[in-house]
Amino acid sequence: MIIFERKTYRRILGPVYDNEKENWRILTNKEIYASAKKPTIIETIRLNGLHWFGHVERMDENRIHKTVVYMNLGTTRLRGRPRNRWQDEVREDGRIVGGEGWQEKVHNREEWQKLLRMARNRRILHMPMQ
Repeated sequence: MIIFERKTYRRILGPVYDNEKENWRILTNKEIYASAKKPTIIETIRLNGLHWFGHVERMDENRIHKTVVYMNLGTTRLRGRPRNRWQDEVREDGRIVGGEGWQEKVHNREEWQKLLRMARNRRILHMPMQ
C-alpha cells in the first residue's frame, strides 16, 4: 500500500528539475512525504481501526458487532509463529497512542476522540521509511 501511495504522489507532484545536474529527476521518498504533509495510508488505517474499536467497545453487550469482535471460534492455530490478529494490532496501537490505561479511556467518547485527534496531529503512529 505504501508503494502505491508513493507512486500516486510521484504522479501528482511530477518530476523536478535538478539545477546542479541540469536534468529532470523523480522525487525521493523523503521529499514526497515532506511536501505531502499528510498522514500515510497506513497511519490512517491504524487510526481508523482504533476509532472503530472505540465505537464497538462502547456498544451494548448484546450487539452483534461486539459479539463478533470478542468471539472465540475454538479452532487451533497453525504451527509456528502465530499470525497477528486484528485485536493484537489494535491493542498495540492503543498502547502506543494512549499509554497505560488506554482501555479505560475508550469508554469516555470525548476523551477517546481527543486522544485520537492528538495522535493524528502529532503523527504518533508514523512508521519511518525503510
